[in-house]
Amino acid sequence: DQTPAEAEQEAVPGPAEGGMKRADSVLDLPDDPNRFPYATWSPWIAFGGAIAALVLGLMFALPILWAAGGDDYDNLSWGVKAGVQLCTALGFLAVPFLFAKQMPGGVNWRQAAGRLGFHRFKVSDAAKWIGIGFVAYIAFAVVYSLIFGTPEQDDIAGELGPIWSQILLIVILAPLSEEVCFRGMLFGGFRTRLPLWAAALGAGLVFGALHYSTGISAVPQLMVLGAI
Repeated sequence: DQTPAEAEQEAVPGPAEGGMKRADSVLDLPDDPNRFPYATWSPWIAFGGAIAALVLGLMFALPILWAAGGDDYDNLSWGVKAGVQLCTALGFLAVPFLFAKQMPGGVNWRQAAGRLGFHRFKVSDAAKWIGIGFVAYIAFAVVYSLIFGTPEQDDIAGELGPIWSQILLIVILAPLSEEVCFRGMLFGGFRTRLPLWAAALGAGLVFGALHYSTGISAVPQLMVLGAI
């Protein structure tokens, strides 16, 4: 019988064009920065996980909405809206980490984080790709606006109370939780079976579609942002 650590060392041959296919039973240790993709779940599991994360966040928020009297969302206080936003972020964090720890099991939370892409990196490489992604997104946004007009998107910042609450929820928690869910779990799962372009496109489509409530005209830009 092998221990999980011994099973980690078994390489599975047969890299696919544009990606690497590996057996479902192989575990990924987070201290191996050269093994990619890090995820150990299939694309369909990743897609289901993204939906489950959204549903779990809504379930977390139900007691808050019930305590507020179930009024129309636009009429709720900033505290209730901030609570709902917090619950959404918690759902986007909880499901990916649970999936990463249990598919398959036998790993600790640090190793689960490794499956979601938390690895050491070179700052120079990160800065380069962030810059490329930023320029690519701005270029697309400019061209899109020239062709279709400026997209309309709800500005929820003012609904979330004082500035500290806005920073916590929009600047810190929202990007962190969405990166873990859509980049770590969703894109990571897609990448185990799909080439880079297809995995990025699929993750971007799901990311944009799940943000349709902020403004349908902004969905194409959000899809591109999710893909980049």
